[in-house]
Amino acid sequence: MSLQMPLTEQPMMLLSPAAYQAIDREIQKYPADQRQSAVMAALRIAQGEHHCITSALEKEIAAYLGMAPMAVHEVATFYNMYNVRPVGRFKITVCTNLPCALRAANHAAAHLQDKLGVGFGETTPDGLFTLQEGECLGACGDSPVMLINNHTMCSWMSDDKIDALLEDLRAEAMQDRGGA
Repeated sequence: MSLQMPLTEQPMMLLSPAAYQAIDREIQKYPADQRQSAVMAALRIAQGEHHCITSALEKEIAAYLGMAPMAVHEVATFYNMYNVRPVGRFKITVCTNLPCALRAANHAAAHLQDKLGVGFGETTPDGLFTLQEGECLGACGDSPVMLINNHTMCSWMSDDKIDALLEDLRAEAMQDRGGA
């Protein structure tokens, strides 16, 4: 199956052919009548291309998977790994659940808020950082823990390690922009 949306609703194609090929690979992991099971993977792929899941993307994914747009929206808004509004270049998620809170996660979160000048759910004026409070990241023994862009886990985050992380991320952004 490739790039075949149901004829009932064919929205403007926002996703690239490569994205549809990747979604098709995910669909193949499930029984033929269970295309909808690939919704989380489809959202991840869409977010990889667009950095944010818009309602138009939700509708396109829903049409492709043969499900109601509201069902896709429910998945996109239930999990905090999906960005349903624009975020900074680096989304930093800090676990503040009780086990982490007992191991200085709240202090780490406050340090980040102070360093970045933003609260949870906010993005720095330069668009580099979005700070997000997260539920369990599955590394309670490594607390305080943070997740960068849903992919990179940072453990045992002291003030010094947080400062070094922010410095490294800023340097990465400068390098990506072609700066020195």
